Amino acid sequence: MLALITGGSGSGKSAYAESLCVKLQEEIKEVPMLYIATMYPFDEEAYRKIERHRELRKNKNFNAIECFTNLEQITLDRKTTVLLECMSNLTANEMYQEGGAGADTVEAVCRGLDRLCSQAANVVVVSNEIFSDGIEYDPETVRYQQYLGCINQYIAKKADLAAEIVYGIPLIHKGEALI
Repeated sequence: MLALITGGSGSGKSAYAESLCVKLQEEIKEVPMLYIATMYPFDEEAYRKIERHRELRKNKNFNAIECFTNLEQITLDRKTTVLLECMSNLTANEMYQEGGAGADTVEAVCRGLDRLCSQAANVVVVSNEIFSDGIEYDPETVRYQQYLGCINQYIAKKADLAAEIVYGIPLIHKGEALI
């Protein structure tokens, strides 16, 4: 199964995605879930957010790895449920970090996602809703929005489930709610 979970900041999308992973993993009991963390800890706020997410999933049987760029490099040794959090960070990392994909970000991320899906039993991707505030941005931010939009559309087309979390409530845009 492939699921795309989106929402604004503080919407509850992370908690929903983690609960979905736990539900999906029930059939694969003896294998730990994998949490792919994409947030590069560049300041104190990032470290606080990372710590909050660690606390949220502390007792949920996740193994965690960091992957700031090059999702294609991940190799799973057995079928498991993967939580990738979050696509917004991975996209920015690929665009702007040294060694990232740069102008080839969309293609690189989509290839990496396809590789991950071919190895995992379930993949749950968290992404941010950054498209509806009506603010006009500088050209570089618009390029980031375009890249992330293309990636989110790619995932949604392939996904079995696409849900937007609003105030902790899942709005199902594709598929059926499992939790």
